[in-house]
Amino acid sequence: MPFPRRSASYGRVLPTHRWQGLSRGQRLWRAMRWWLALAVLIAVMGYFFGGPQRIAPQAMPTGPSEVVKGPLVRCGKGRGAPCVVDGDTIILGARTIRVIGIDAPETHPARCPAEAQQGEAATQMLLGLVNQGPFTLAGPSPVVHDEYGRELRHLLRARSDGSVQSIADDMVASGTARAYLRGPRDPWC
Repeated sequence: MPFPRRSASYGRVLPTHRWQGLSRGQRLWRAMRWWLALAVLIAVMGYFFGGPQRIAPQAMPTGPSEVVKGPLVRCGKGRGAPCVVDGDTIILGARTIRVIGIDAPETHPARCPAEAQQGEAATQMLLGLVNQGPFTLAGPSPVVHDEYGRELRHLLRARSDGSVQSIADDMVASGTARAYLRGPRDPWC
């Protein structure tokens, strides 16, 4: 009596993940999901509770600084410097200054009507803040420029009680700008 033919898979040993009933991906997910959930929780808590409370220095810097006396106007056709370009940029003579630590909505070109409206509000807020009185431009020495050739500077004002008003902090507190210290930016639309 001849032996019956065996199938081609007879005698083949199943991989461990097959006989346990879970695929490798399922086992990896089960092992990692708690760690991923913990990482997301820490990131969310860091975003809401551990973010920078203050962008600018606590005291007036001792290095090179420059006092700017206003008034500044809104930049536009036929208007001279000094002026405010948008919510995070001013022009002083031939120099373009980018405020360190904030990102404001774009006004030209805005990516959507909502960003244009928010950008106009940020521009008006910055214009109001710089025209409250003389302020100091301070920053790293030697002067650092961004990828567009703008000088990166803090806009600070000494208060009568000895504290320092940061125009960047005021912009963030008003909601017209976001704290920003390089890297990808969230869209305003």
